[in-house]
Amino acid sequence: MTMYATVDSPLGELLLVGEGAAGTADVALVSLSLPGQKGAAVVMDGWRHEPSAFEGVAAQLREYFEGRRTRFDLRYADGRGTDFQRRVWAALDGVPYGETVSYGQIAERVGSPGAGVRAVGTAIGRNPLLVVRPCHRVIGADGALRGYAGGLERKEQLLGLEGALAAG
Repeated sequence: MTMYATVDSPLGELLLVGEGAAGTADVALVSLSLPGQKGAAVVMDGWRHEPSAFEGVAAQLREYFEGRRTRFDLRYADGRGTDFQRRVWAALDGVPYGETVSYGQIAERVGSPGAGVRAVGTAIGRNPLLVVRPCHRVIGADGALRGYAGGLERKEQLLGLEGALAAG
């Protein structure tokens, strides 16, 4: 069953979508969307509003935004994305809190250097789990903030929270 809930955050109201059995807190996260996000999930007919199923997710998000959590311990739904996208997303999961990497570095990690940088950027742009899968930690080779489905202002906000922005 597909379930959803909304959670307030410093970035605005987040939409959480997951799969699981009704009445349980054992939810596999499918999507975490920001308001106005490019490609954001939209609540569909037949989805069940189940805030209690997302209490653990909401608690971890709250701790993250309060600066008390540097890693998420969540279950993600299986089978999302292409094989290449899943490899890129796994590489994102390996970028530590408070650090940034370039698109080129991610491309190298997934075995697609050079021309693969563009494909990596596309895969990152299709990340359905903003904030918890840290695509905001990927920046341009020149250190510039580039492409974030939730908007560059939010990317800057997340990197600032993590202390990853160089003092200008």
